Amino acid sequence: MVKACSRSRDKHIGISFLNTLWFYIRLYVVTWNVATAEPPDDVNSLLQLSSPKKPDLFVIGLQEVKAAPLKFVTDLAFEDTWSHLFMNTLAPLGYIKVSSIRMQGLLLLFFSKLEHVPFIRDIQVTYTRTGLYGYWGNKGGVSIRLSFYGHMLCFLNCHLTAHMNYASQRVDEFEYILDAQTFDTKNTPRILDHEVVLWFGDLNFRIEDHGMLFVRNCITSQRFNLLWPKDQLTMMKQKEATLQKFEEGPLDFQPSYKFDLHSDNYDTSGKKRKPAWCDRILWRVKPKSSLTEEANEDGHNEEEPKKQLQEEHKDEFPLKLSQVDYTSKMEYSISDHKPVIGIFHLEMQKMYETPLVQVSAEGEWRADFDALITYSLLQSFPSSAWDWIGLYKVGFKSVSDYITYTWVKDDQVSFSDELFQVYVNKDEIPVLGGECVLCYYSSSLQCIVGISQPFKVQASRVAIEEGLVSENINGLDETVAS
Repeated sequence: MVKACSRSRDKHIGISFLNTLWFYIRLYVVTWNVATAEPPDDVNSLLQLSSPKKPDLFVIGLQEVKAAPLKFVTDLAFEDTWSHLFMNTLAPLGYIKVSSIRMQGLLLLFFSKLEHVPFIRDIQVTYTRTGLYGYWGNKGGVSIRLSFYGHMLCFLNCHLTAHMNYASQRVDEFEYILDAQTFDTKNTPRILDHEVVLWFGDLNFRIEDHGMLFVRNCITSQRFNLLWPKDQLTMMKQKEATLQKFEEGPLDFQPSYKFDLHSDNYDTSGKKRKPAWCDRILWRVKPKSSLTEEANEDGHNEEEPKKQLQEEHKDEFPLKLSQVDYTSKMEYSISDHKPVIGIFHLEMQKMYETPLVQVSAEGEWRADFDALITYSLLQSFPSSAWDWIGLYKVGFKSVSDYITYTWVKDDQVSFSDELFQVYVNKDEIPVLGGECVLCYYSSSLQCIVGISQPFKVQASRVAIEEGLVSENINGLDETVAS
């Protein structure tokens, strides 16, 4: 355990708690059963990227991603085409893929604006199979849980049993997933222990009793409220205590299932499946009465001033969630399901405002000489010999999308009580240069805990003089683009 200097710790406490600042996060959730289709040409409309209000976080849950054996193995090794599409779309806008999990056709992706990444910690993922009595992963749930500015969030993407007559079985599967999924944390070992739970996916609940003609007339006239009383999930919530813990916005949009492919027409096949709101997004905020003073799970210590300030503000609920939008996206037609999106405002008090590590590039960087990185520990955390600092292109896609990296212990050249320096071999620095950032990755916490300000890596003078590169080349950005 490495201890941070007291000055940094006092600064952290003063900023984070004396001001007890509230801030607002825009959270964008997508659920889509893609019916084994390949991705569309773009997802700009799906993610509403033309909107002036850009989300802070994207949570994307897909079902029935193509999972033929050979393709599935390839996807595990090289990332699937859907993940590539979302990463390529969001990375230029300043988002990185923080975490993901895949179980056969179920895929869950979590993206964040870069500015929040050092405050996303204790990330864990898990999955539960419910197909073939728990032996097959075509149905089930995948989840990502994490600490976000000290608040525990969990995202659960499910694909439940199909067909009209299995509403009770769908509830049983959901309860089984809640019981089966556990995390290696002291205070939030189960899904419902988290402060916020987002539950979404192809939940497969149907509309009972009403005939096809009545259902379609209600849809055409946009009198969706006439269908709500016979929506199976709405009906099951009236008698199932577990479902009553979750909220859902009004179903004021067209049912998202079942459509003819490449069409906005509901099923015209011989089966003529009745339209239904199969694809849903629900949420739960942990009741205030069940919240207790918990030790921070990111690995840094609880200071006495922090405990005192928490006691002073114990009557203030530290987190609020409200839904801004809930709708289906009708313009996408590669599947028999339309994607459904939910936009949320997450209002919270930050439990901390400084990263664990401050990292910066020292002096001039170019491939003609070794470079130096300076970092300092702003808070105590379980550092490791396996911690490393990565050099990334501005606009990088994920943690693994580094240009090169250096081990913080093996490549250390100097240190004091407050500052450490490590070097990067000149042979690892891109010859063409470009705009870059440095990220400190904690192996113990399995996340990035510090990010530098962007800086310019200069093109190699030796390469320029020898005519290997042009002096006015655009650098790393041009190389990556090509």
